[in-house]
Amino acid sequence: MPETLENEPFDATPGNDAGPFVLLPWPAVEDDDHLCLAVNTSRGAVLFDRDPALRMEPGDLVVAAVRQLRFLPHTREVALFRIPFALLDASAADLRELPRTHLSGRNGLPSLVSQFLTALAGMPRDERLTGGRRLALNTADLVALLVGEVLQARGPETESTRARRDMRARIQRHIEDNLMNPDLSPDSIARAHHISVRYLHKLFQSGGTTVSAWIRRRRLDACRAELRGQRRTVAAVAHTWGFASPSHFSRVFRQTYGLTPTQWQTAAASSDS
Repeated sequence: MPETLENEPFDATPGNDAGPFVLLPWPAVEDDDHLCLAVNTSRGAVLFDRDPALRMEPGDLVVAAVRQLRFLPHTREVALFRIPFALLDASAADLRELPRTHLSGRNGLPSLVSQFLTALAGMPRDERLTGGRRLALNTADLVALLVGEVLQARGPETESTRARRDMRARIQRHIEDNLMNPDLSPDSIARAHHISVRYLHKLFQSGGTTVSAWIRRRRLDACRAELRGQRRTVAAVAHTWGFASPSHFSRVFRQTYGLTPTQWQTAAASSDS
């Protein structure tokens, strides 16, 4: 059964991994905000957060920012996962504004996520933790796809808000296309889009991050993927993706994922063999 507590108010303090949530070895991240994803693992309907409007059928999911919640659902029926915003490929501002969202687990991507999380919650704790940070990161990648689908399905935006989102999306695509360029910077990005550096920073601040943090995170994700699939040296991978200093790369990689690049590469190679 899911290892959560009884139906009562809970402490949503950042770092409270031992509370009502299924334990996974999440990497240490700078962002304290987390998303709560609940899945009904039972064979009957349950109410989430004591809300009659959130009646969960078997396999159904509820997505919400942890700080939006006051009460837990019946713990023998619902598994709760807490995922750091920083791992979900969406702005913290968008995630904070995301209302509690009920998703049917009968088909599509929600069904896939529901089945995966149900199996994960049913694993013995030792086995789940033995999977290490790679299992946690793969979980976050799958949930990120679901969150992207939920955000895309939200209601209409104002014209000014839509314009800012479209501009930020274009800039993010530009960053993705130029991650290997060591000269990529707020100045070069602003020039390429004919906007001021000040406005560029405002666009990213409204999304709950900074330009530099976004670039660093996308580069780290690219390095993580390449280290998992190829036997290149850490220094070569770091240089390819715009990190001038291998030591700096190793330090920020460990701060983000909880493992050094070499440890990650070794773990990935052993699991693929």
